[in-house]
Amino acid sequence: MSTTGLFDRIDRPRRLPDEVASSILASIESRQLNPGDKLPSENELSKQFGVARTVIREAISLLKFDGVVDSRRGVGAFIAQSENRSAFRISPACFEIRKQIVQLLQLRTGVQAGASALAAEMRTNKQMAKIESAYERLALADQTGPSEALEERVDSELLFYRLITQASSNRYYEDVVGMIESNLQTNLRSAFLKNAATSEFGPDILAEHHAVLTALQAKDVEGARVATRLRFEHSARSLASRKDFA
Repeated sequence: MSTTGLFDRIDRPRRLPDEVASSILASIESRQLNPGDKLPSENELSKQFGVARTVIREAISLLKFDGVVDSRRGVGAFIAQSENRSAFRISPACFEIRKQIVQLLQLRTGVQAGASALAAEMRTNKQMAKIESAYERLALADQTGPSEALEERVDSELLFYRLITQASSNRYYEDVVGMIESNLQTNLRSAFLKNAATSEFGPDILAEHHAVLTALQAKDVEGARVATRLRFEHSARSLASRKDFA
């Protein structure tokens, strides 16, 4: 089939890759594109949409992630067979929400690791007692499960790391962590809760938080840094790899 002129140019979209992905999805749903059809080249799509090739590349990556498109090296990108794809469960809007949370987790990874390392050195016994109490709340909510204690579990984890950041005695760490938490709570809380319910409960995750606690108790600066980094890197990777996020 001819794909020349299949797509309209995009004028001043808010999120170019998501707009491109949405347009391609719409063409599949309307059967203008069918399983096995080859997409135009990056260069041709770039001309049709009126966007840079890097935008096309990211849009195709989004579609590949959800199994909508198969990429064959040296040949091109093809519409996947419907039985092999996770069938439009991630809309462009959901791509954007997930991307925002992942980016915030990536930002917090380095910031929180530094704050935890400093807290291991600077924390007082009184601060440590508050951190331990927050961890106990977190652990209890985790054991209760997402159906009954989801918000308690999420809020306890946020409190746990907020108290650790405060124990660093560095207001700049507090400012950055506060900004990240404010974004999660104000703009992304619903999605953040859904992700927590699916992938942030269980003994393996709890053990990662406990490793942070243990390092702080021992005043192990590098141990706190490494344990915190591993926890947030794992959380970001887990969310980025999910195919059922909405």
